Amino acid sequence: MDKKTISRDGTPVAYERTGDGPAVILVSGAMSTGATVAPLAVPLADRFTVVSYDRRGRGASGDTKPYAVAREVEDLAALIEAVGGEASLYGHSSGGALVLEAAASGLPLRRVAVYEAPYAVHEGGAKERMEYTDHLTEALEHGRRGDAVELFLRLTGLAEEMIQGARQSPMWPGMEALAPSLAYDDAVMGDGLVPRDRLASITVPVLSLGGGASAAWMREAARAVVEAAPRGTYRTLEGQSHMVDPEALGPALAEFFS
Repeated sequence: MDKKTISRDGTPVAYERTGDGPAVILVSGAMSTGATVAPLAVPLADRFTVVSYDRRGRGASGDTKPYAVAREVEDLAALIEAVGGEASLYGHSSGGALVLEAAASGLPLRRVAVYEAPYAVHEGGAKERMEYTDHLTEALEHGRRGDAVELFLRLTGLAEEMIQGARQSPMWPGMEALAPSLAYDDAVMGDGLVPRDRLASITVPVLSLGGGASAAWMREAARAVVEAAPRGTYRTLEGQSHMVDPEALGPALAEFFS
């Protein structure tokens, strides 16, 4: 990240920009940085100014305490100002939930797109997230970053043997470094249910995407977003999972943002 802007509370937000045209800001999900979504700039940069950034508490960005979801919305406001005062937003997973909250907050946006914002569509899913929140808070309060990462991986449905394999991998120290930001994504998700009242207040067009190879509940959640947003459109990317291929996603976003 070679550029920085300053958020309202003084937090430096590191970002990169590429391409030329209307601004599109890419928002990463949990356990990820701006580098995670940066490959998506490749299929978009010939038509848009594409911005990838490190959310607060990650990478080269700062982390002013105390955390609040509103501070992350202010980070996006600072980025929008830095790229000309208006932008479209794309968010992956819990980054999509942040994008939708930013839109509901009235930031100067043209359009917003989200890929599989992981909302629960039934009360049982919300209960599971509440239990996750309790255990995550306890692990982070006691400095057990590895346990926090394990909790998140279980929440995503990763098999136990794969979790233990991840613990032995070279990636694990980097995952533990990002562990405190899991609490931020958890806060962004609220009670875990689709925030229908907030979505109903969004005035800009919303594209909600799901992967044809993803779990059925993820596509159901993606459809629930557009049922609540007044100007919502749903689209399935066939053959794609939650870890969507930028080459498959890019054309769909380019069409929508155009």
